[in-house]
Amino acid sequence: MLTPLQEDGRLDMAGLEALVAWYIAQGCDGLFAVCQSSEMFFLSLEERVALARAAVRWSAGRVPVVVSGHISQSMQDQARELCAMADCGADAVVLVSNRLVSSPEDDDAVLIANLRALLRALPSDMPLGFYECPYPFKRLLSPQVLRFCLDSGRFSFLKDTSCDMNALREKLCVLRGSKMKLYNANTATLLESLRAGAHGYTGVMANFHPALYGWLIRHWQAQPGEAEMLQSVLSMCALIELKHYPACAKRYLRRAHGLPIRDATRREPQPPIPCDEDAELAQLARLSAHLCARLSQHEHCATPVAQS
Repeated sequence: MLTPLQEDGRLDMAGLEALVAWYIAQGCDGLFAVCQSSEMFFLSLEERVALARAAVRWSAGRVPVVVSGHISQSMQDQARELCAMADCGADAVVLVSNRLVSSPEDDDAVLIANLRALLRALPSDMPLGFYECPYPFKRLLSPQVLRFCLDSGRFSFLKDTSCDMNALREKLCVLRGSKMKLYNANTATLLESLRAGAHGYTGVMANFHPALYGWLIRHWQAQPGEAEMLQSVLSMCALIELKHYPACAKRYLRRAHGLPIRDATRREPQPPIPCDEDAELAQLARLSAHLCARLSQHEHCATPVAQS
C-alpha cells in the first residue's frame, strides 16, 4: 500500500480511505500496509500505528490486512514496534529480513539468533510473515532460515524479492506442503514462479494495475497463451517503478482512477516528475485500460478512466 500525504507532509486519512476502497474494488485479495511502498522508514511509530489501524478499519474484514513497521536497530526497540503493530488488529505482522542483521555480510547464524530472540519477545499467538525488503539493503532468506521459520510454526507468508527463478525454486522446494506461502514481488519472474508453485503477487505494480495481476494469477493455467502475452506486457510496464516512485504511482492513481491523493512523499530529495515520465504515466493508463477492457470479456477486470 501507498501512504497518501497532505502537502505539508501529514498523513492524508481521507486519501487513505479512498485508496483502501480502490484496492478492494480492483479485486486485491489482501492488503500489505506499513511496508516500504508505504514509506515506513520515514514515518514515526505513531504514524505507522495510525496507518495500520486505518487500513484494518476501512477494509472492514473484506480482505486480510498484514502490516510490518519495525525499522529500529536494536531487537528490544523492534519488539516494541512489532507489538504496537500487532495491537492494530491486522491479520499478521510481517518481519523485515534486513532488520535482523547489522550488515549484508552477517551470516545466517546472526539472523537466526536475532530472530529467535525476537520471537521470544513477541506474543506467541501473533501470526507472522517475512519480507525481504530491499531498503536499506536486501537480505534474502536462505533455505536454512526458511527451515527455522517452518520449525517455529509461526510463519505463513513470505514476500520474496530475489527476482531470480533459481532462488525462487529453491525456496518453493523448502516451503512445499507447509502453511508458509510465497508471494513474488517481481513481475518478470511472476508467471514462471506461479508454475513453480508461488501463491501470488505482492509488489510495487499492484499500486498501478492490480486487476491485471489478478487476472494473470486466476487464468494462467486455463489461458496460457493469453497469460504469456500479458506477462510480457506487465514486465515492460513494470519499468515505470524505476522512475520517481512512489510519487509517480500516486500521480497515476489520481489521473487514471480519480483518487483524491497527491504526489507528496516523505522521500528526499523530491525532484519534480519530468514531462517525459508524465507522458509515460498517461500512456500506461491507456494501455492498462485497453488490456482491462479486452480481458473483461473473459472475467471482470476493473477498467481505469485514462486521462492525459
